[in-house]
Amino acid sequence: MEDKLGEFLKASNDLANLVMAYTIQYAFSVLGAILLLIIGWLVAGILQRSIKSSLQKFDNIDKTLAGFFGNIIRYLVLIIVLVMVLGQFGVQTASIVAALGAAGLAIGLALQGTLQNIAAGIMLLVLRPFRVGEYISTGSIDGTVVEIGLFATELKTFDGLYRLAPNSTLWNVSITNYSRLSTRMHELAIGIAYEDDIDTAMNIMMDLASKNENVLSDPEPYAFTKELGDSAVLVAMRYWAPSSVWWKTTHQMTKDAKNAFDAAGISIPFPQMTLSTLEGEANLMVENGSEDKNS
Repeated sequence: MEDKLGEFLKASNDLANLVMAYTIQYAFSVLGAILLLIIGWLVAGILQRSIKSSLQKFDNIDKTLAGFFGNIIRYLVLIIVLVMVLGQFGVQTASIVAALGAAGLAIGLALQGTLQNIAAGIMLLVLRPFRVGEYISTGSIDGTVVEIGLFATELKTFDGLYRLAPNSTLWNVSITNYSRLSTRMHELAIGIAYEDDIDTAMNIMMDLASKNENVLSDPEPYAFTKELGDSAVLVAMRYWAPSSVWWKTTHQMTKDAKNAFDAAGISIPFPQMTLSTLEGEANLMVENGSEDKNS
């Protein structure tokens, strides 16, 4: 009986020592893991803020892009810290990294279209083919840029409609930016009758350009004979105006040119159709029609 009691006490003592040893071992692992998590969390936040503030100092980098890169660095640091924490408990980190790589590949294939939009959004924010407030056209999409996001770009059309364009669509087409440059050229072309004096018409157009405050003197306006049409001589003038008032200037110049031509007696031909008939043939047709009815 005493021998069995002694064996039991010895086994209990060995078990207690084993539990104590594992407790001490894993206690240090737990404390180390907690310490790693705290340090990793702080470092991730510091790096995120540092990268974001550093990128925002560059004029060619959008604030949205700066925040995006800051978040990427933060999550990468947290993932590395998590792998290190699992390594503290004897977990094979190589298999975890392989699993994360496979998961990333699967997610990338599943979200291929979304990732294309993100990649295109980054390129748009870096290269800046357009900015917020500029008016752009792609042939199928026209409007003023309201916001450039990582996935899509918001636009407001000329007639006040809301358009949401995927970034991949904008990146893969030719974009015309009507607001990027400070000045724009306009060609005002008007057809006049062959009987009217060409020089008089061109002098009137040049005089209108000199009187309009929005028409720039440099480059200097230039009037010329553009084309000899079927029923009109096409006289034209090329002039430059600030992009901000380009539409207003072109509308005003067109109106002023019409009024000035009318005042000078210069006619602007328009398509006409003349119908002529032979009187004999017309009478014959009427007589034949009457005979057909009587018969």
